[in-house]
Amino acid sequence: LPLFISGAEMAFIMFVLVMVFGADKIPEIARGLGKGMRSIKNATNDIKSEVMRSAEKHGMDTSMGNDVKKEIDKVKEEIEEITGSVKRRF
Repeated sequence: LPLFISGAEMAFIMFVLVMVFGADKIPEIARGLGKGMRSIKNATNDIKSEVMRSAEKHGMDTSMGNDVKKEIDKVKEEIEEITGSVKRRF
């Protein structure tokens, strides 16, 4: 489960969200979270490509960059998994 949260905990969180924001505001909040995650993803890709270009320009070993890329891709997949589950619920 993402972030080690059980189904019962997710249900409780959803209940609290509905009580605090109301059912009509939750889809709007989910859209905002999705846009924020997309912005983070784009910024991460920009930073990654800039670091790789700079390293190649200065003749540095970029094999370590592949390891970093794999880790970044894992984080992106986890973020997409979390936002995907939020999108499907609303």
